[in-house]
Amino acid sequence: MKIAILGAGAWGTALAINLSGRHAVSLWARDSAQLSAMSAGRVNERYLPGCPFPERLTVEPDLSRALESCGYAVVAAPVSGLRATLRRLREQRLAVPVIWLCKGFERPDARLPHEVYAEEMGGSPPGAALSGPSFAQEVAAGLPAALTLAAADAGLAATAAQALHGPALRVYSHDDLIGVEVGGAVKNVIAIAAGVCDGLGLGLNARAALITRGLAEMTRLGIALGGRAETFTGLAGIGDLLLTCTGDLSRNRRVGLALARGEAAASAQAGLGHVAEGVFTAAEVSRRAQALGVEMPITDAVCRVLARPESAAEVVRSLLGRDSKPEHAGQQPAR
Repeated sequence: MKIAILGAGAWGTALAINLSGRHAVSLWARDSAQLSAMSAGRVNERYLPGCPFPERLTVEPDLSRALESCGYAVVAAPVSGLRATLRRLREQRLAVPVIWLCKGFERPDARLPHEVYAEEMGGSPPGAALSGPSFAQEVAAGLPAALTLAAADAGLAATAAQALHGPALRVYSHDDLIGVEVGGAVKNVIAIAAGVCDGLGLGLNARAALITRGLAEMTRLGIALGGRAETFTGLAGIGDLLLTCTGDLSRNRRVGLALARGEAAASAQAGLGHVAEGVFTAAEVSRRAQALGVEMPITDAVCRVLARPESAAEVVRSLLGRDSKPEHAGQQPAR
C-alpha cells in the first residue's frame, strides 16, 4: 500500500520512516527548501537529525503526485495548520480516508481536530485520529510503541489501525474519537504543569499528585464533550499523559521547566525549535471548559503562568491553597 504523509516535522517524518518498512510512503511538506534538503541528504536535519530515510520513503514536492494512488492520507501538521492542509486536500478532491496526528484545540474557537475536519471536508472522505504515547525519535528508531487510532466509524478505525500496525508499532482501534482527541490535547497542558513542578523542585510526590489530578481534569472535560470515561484510562489518556509529563524528550515538559526558571513562554518555545502544542492550546482548553462549566484548576494555572501575570511559584502557592474536597467531586458520569 502507498501512504501519503503531509507534513515533515519530527512526528510526520518519524512515522514516514517507520511505515516505510512495510509500505511505500510519500512525504510532502509546504516548505520547498526543506523538501529539497531532505531529498538531497535523505534525512530531515531540521526536525529529526540522525534518522536516515529508508529506500521506500519518497520525498515528493508535488502534492498531487504525493497523493496519487495512496490508500491513506496522513496529515502531520500541527493543529494550527490542519485547516489549511484540509483545504488543499479538498481542492485535490481526495477520495481516501484522512488520518490526522495533531493534538490540541484550534484557536480562536477551541475546535477539536474532528470538528475542523467536519467543517472543511464535511466528513467525506471519512477521517480518523492517531494518538497515544509516542516520541518521534523512538518511533523513527523502530523502538516499541503503542498507539490508538480512533474514528467515529469503528470499521474504519479497525481497518486503518491494521494498515499502520507493525512489528514494533502496535496500533489499537477505538471508536471514541472525542475522548481520544481530548486526551491528546489536555495532556500537553498538564505536561507544562509537570515541567513547572519539576523545575521548582517540588518533588516526586507533587508530580504524582499533579498527574493524577490532571487526569481527572482531562476526564471531566472529555465526558462533558461527549467522550467516554474509560478512554482516559487507556493509551490516549493516562498513557500519553505519563509519557509527556515525565519524559525528557517532551517539548511541553521542557517548556514548563523553562517557565519555572522565569523564562517567558515565547522564549521557552523558541528554544525548542519545534512546536509545543500545549503553549497554544492551554487557553483554548480553558475556554471550552468554562463554556461547559467544567472545573480545570491546573489548566487555568498553566494559562496564568503562560500569560505571566504571576510567577510560576505564585501560581503553585495558589493551587496548594485550594480548599479540601472529596477526590471525585464534580466527576460526571460516562454517557
